[in-house]
Amino acid sequence: MSMNRDRQTDELFRSILSLESVEECYRYFEDLCTMKEIRDLGQRLEVARLLDEGCSYMQAGEATGASSATIGRVKRCLNYGSGGYRLILNRMRKGGGTDA
Repeated sequence: MSMNRDRQTDELFRSILSLESVEECYRYFEDLCTMKEIRDLGQRLEVARLLDEGCSYMQAGEATGASSATIGRVKRCLNYGSGGYRLILNRMRKGGGTDA
């Protein structure tokens, strides 16, 4: 799984990296995404956290309301993806990115 790089996507990621607080993230993502898109992203991250902690598909689904297809996709990314979920989960466990 590899995403093709392009100028627009690079600029999007640079814009996200320029955010300095959770409040700024709320403001930017509210303009950038629909509420459903934001909730879906948060749900996937929570599924990844639960699976990484050893929860079953059923437990992750019950805790988050995610579909089995979403849980399966997240699990594939955890096992065979580019390492993005693991990078973020490790940083979050170490206390990174907790500003308000």
